[in-house]
Amino acid sequence: MFRRRKKSDGDATDPPSGLTQAVREARIEAAERSGVVVDLRDADLARLDLLNEALDPLFKEIPDDVELFDRGVSRGDIPRLWLDVVAHVEMGRDKRQYRFVQDTRYGRAVLAESYEVSDIVQAITQYVARRLVERERALADDSVGDVARKVLRTNRSRRRWRAIRAFLYGLIVGVGALFVLSLLYAPKG
Repeated sequence: MFRRRKKSDGDATDPPSGLTQAVREARIEAAERSGVVVDLRDADLARLDLLNEALDPLFKEIPDDVELFDRGVSRGDIPRLWLDVVAHVEMGRDKRQYRFVQDTRYGRAVLAESYEVSDIVQAITQYVARRLVERERALADDSVGDVARKVLRTNRSRRRWRAIRAFLYGLIVGVGALFVLSLLYAPKG
């Protein structure tokens, strides 16, 4: 059923068909393009690594007990230098411009764009300072904590009184039921 054909002498010297040649050329072009894409991604990663190293002194100043920031370079389709959960730096379209971006509930906000590492480091420094101040305010705001404690205390006392009321109602219904049963089954006479 499946037999190999013997090649004739004319088959060995025949030029490849037009489609075969076109597919071969398309594969070569795709390999060259993917090589260029890989080179561009490597260049982006190298630039982001340089920025990451420039940020080392800033992140060494942050106290150890502050866990707001988790800095690292992600090596996906679009390489990014993540600063925290919502802010990162990526390369612009021309692959030389740094773009400092923050994700918000309304979409992405570009906080800074520059070709210079020092400008982006300054923008990140301001961002980190703002985040630290927000954290301090949140920790120092005792009025919010007092309100929360009052609400919890009120809810606890309401639940306690509900439980006591339910017990008392059950006790009354139980005694009443025993009284009615004793009247029904009491000997007559």
